[in-house]
Formats: sequence, C-alpha cells, structure tokens
Amino acid sequence: MTSLAFLLFSGPFGLEGTGQWIFLSIGAICLFAIFLPTMTWIDKQHKEREAFYKAETIRRVAESSGEGAKAALELLKAQSRFERQKGREGMKIGGIICIAVGAAMVIFLKVLTATDPDAPYLVGLIPAFVGVALLVYVYFMAAPLE
Repeated sequence: MTSLAFLLFSGPFGLEGTGQWIFLSIGAICLFAIFLPTMTWIDKQHKEREAFYKAETIRRVAESSGEGAKAALELLKAQSRFERQKGREGMKIGGIICIAVGAAMVIFLKVLTATDPDAPYLVGLIPAFVGVALLVYVYFMAAPLE
C-alpha cells in the first residue's frame, strides 16, 4: 500500500520528492504532538516526586529530636546556598558564552563583508555586551552568598 502511495506521488504529475515532505510532516507531528509533551510530563512528575521525598525527609529529621530541627534548618540553608551558587555559575558561563558569540560574530561579519565599508559587523557587540552585563551582575551587583 505504501509503495502505491509513493508511486502516486512520484509519478508523471511532477510531485517528485513528496515522500520526503510526507516523512518530515509525520516527524514534526510526532515531535511536537507526542515526544515533547510526554517528556515535559515525565520531567514534571520527576520533580514533583523529588520535592515530595525531600520534604518528607526534612519532616522526619525535624520530628526526630531537638537536634533534628536544627539539622533540618541547616540542611535547608545549605540547599538554598547551593542553588544560588549554581545559578551564579550558570550566569558566569552564560556571560562568557555571550562574549565569545559576540566576538565571533564581529570577526565573521567583518570578514564576510570586507569590501563594504558600511557593513553592520558591529552588530556582534550586542551579545558581547549582554555577556558583559551578566558578568558585571554576578561579580559586582549580586548579594554575597554568605
């Protein structure tokens, strides 16, 4: 049956290569209608289960003894500090990547349009300045981690 459909689409009607477009259409439907929603749902379930186990563990530690409450608070503080530190590290990496992308764009556009004096090669400074802003925030403006 499939071969008959492809014979129809690649026949004398000038529809050569239609099979490729059918494949890409089915692939796009599978990606956006099946795979991405399923992965989003799985990730949400995983995060919910992780938060439940974390809350349950902290509750049990806090109820165990007088020292358990102090240990639970220390655990919460340590986790909060770790998450803030992880966010800052991500901003540092993002800033460095933006600066590198901006510099590469300036070089690429300058080489690509070497004969045109009005070429917009300085447009590469936009991501570079975004990267500089991220790094300035992380190193100078953000509150200390404690």
